[in-house]
Amino acid sequence: MTKIMKKINKTESAKLDRKIVERNRRIHMKGLCFKLAALIPAHHFKHYSKDMLSQHDKLDHAAEYIKQLKNRIEKLKKIKEETMRSLRPTDTNKNDIIDEMIMGLILPMVELKESGSSIEVILISGLEKKFMLYQVITILEEEGAEVVSASFSTVGDKVFHTVHAQVKILRVGVETSRVSQRLQELIYWGCM
Repeated sequence: MTKIMKKINKTESAKLDRKIVERNRRIHMKGLCFKLAALIPAHHFKHYSKDMLSQHDKLDHAAEYIKQLKNRIEKLKKIKEETMRSLRPTDTNKNDIIDEMIMGLILPMVELKESGSSIEVILISGLEKKFMLYQVITILEEEGAEVVSASFSTVGDKVFHTVHAQVKILRVGVETSRVSQRLQELIYWGCM
């Protein structure tokens, strides 16, 4: 009789474990889907509110947005290749020409894009930059935005930082002109 009870307890325990694992998996997937939807600009959802769409619809919109970004990347690569071909120097190194073109931009440079409740900050600086990425994140959070993702990449002697944030409280919002001014001050004073 005790063997039968042990088997019953084991099967009930295994069922309970599977339910817990499945629940945790669903919670994890829901969190990942929320993060994915947060990365998509609000204007991409056209006439729909992100909150009113089902998870399946949000995933469809994300897939469509990713396809658009891939197409845009391909177009930009073609433009870059055509530009590089037209700039083929005879005596000068290609990198020197590209550096001269980039130096036409005054580095460091900051660009702030606002799209609904999403904010994207793009910073371009030289390798000798004096500011830290955490300072940029701190400014965004102090101004009422929640940082969703932050990344950087180095190309030659340039460092490209990209920070994506969401407005914490939609009713209050974020004053992007003030954020932009604070970022400009950080970059100006940090790079002197």
